[in-house]
Amino acid sequence: MNYSIIKKLPSIEKLIQDFPLSTMGHQQIKQDREEIKNIIEGKEHRLLMIVGPCSAWPKESVIEYAQRLLKLNKKIKHAIKIVMRVYIQKPRTTKGWTGPVNQPDPFANPDIEAGIRYAREMMIKVVEMGLPIADEALYTHNAKGFLELLSWVAIGARSSEDQEHRVFASAIDCPVGLKNPTHGSLEISVNSIVAAQHPHVAVFDGYEVQTYGNSHAHLVLRGSNNQPNYSINHLTEVKKYMDYHQIQNPSIIIDASHDNCIIDNKKSPQLQPSIVFEIIKSLKNHPDLKKLIKGFMIESFIKEGNQKIALDHPTQIDLSGLSITDPCLSWEKTEEFLLELAECHYEQ
Repeated sequence: MNYSIIKKLPSIEKLIQDFPLSTMGHQQIKQDREEIKNIIEGKEHRLLMIVGPCSAWPKESVIEYAQRLLKLNKKIKHAIKIVMRVYIQKPRTTKGWTGPVNQPDPFANPDIEAGIRYAREMMIKVVEMGLPIADEALYTHNAKGFLELLSWVAIGARSSEDQEHRVFASAIDCPVGLKNPTHGSLEISVNSIVAAQHPHVAVFDGYEVQTYGNSHAHLVLRGSNNQPNYSINHLTEVKKYMDYHQIQNPSIIIDASHDNCIIDNKKSPQLQPSIVFEIIKSLKNHPDLKKLIKGFMIESFIKEGNQKIALDHPTQIDLSGLSITDPCLSWEKTEEFLLELAECHYEQ
């Protein structure tokens, strides 16, 4: 094998013991999962909003953001089901920082043990506040220790065609959103949902297992090739494929970030609120499509935009809630947007 051993990691069981989740926390996650499942099934008509930083770093700013979101949630929970993005793993198109679970200090060498401790402690703090959290399942082999903390799971655009991720989605008892692939095929996007909702025989933890299929697997549209894919024509095409495959609980979450908010080849996070309201307006005359749209995703942090990491100048990094990966909407604009959205949805 073409690698060298750095060190043996402690067992996940040991790390879970070091950072335990309270009984109340477990009960809250169970309730949040059920509420999200009810939204996906159409039994509950609140909007599902997956909102938070592109990447969950640094910890202190993530916790501050969570405190603000918790306070706002009390005002909008009648109309919106908030799930906070606490994304600890970052896929890279070529290379780059892969998130705090691998490298909790972007200016130091990767340290996975420290990253696991950093990420689990941060996630538990947010859950114990009373907020459901979401993460992307990038590395399925190290899901234990994190998966049980999540109320919603994403399978990213680079992973949704991968059989391992589809089988993983089929095996978990948690609502999972599979993003359209980066090349943009909507037919293949729906194929991912078919695979995730189907049973599989696979290997987990050294056992041959039968997965049951995840009836709450759904599609996340995030645009592709620097173009949006939330138009009525796109949604009509998705519905055609979902109808053909008889998808259970047919549902779409629209990611207002990524390629859905690119203008002149540049990502423009400040457009996310207007994109959501544009979609809502466009659906008024399309009740069949409106039924499919169960919510939205936005990238938001304390400060608007993002910053580049200069590895040779670590003292110049802004640690007060400015993204070091994709640009985000500011907290002030996020709060204004969610209050308006809650009022708009409640009136409907």
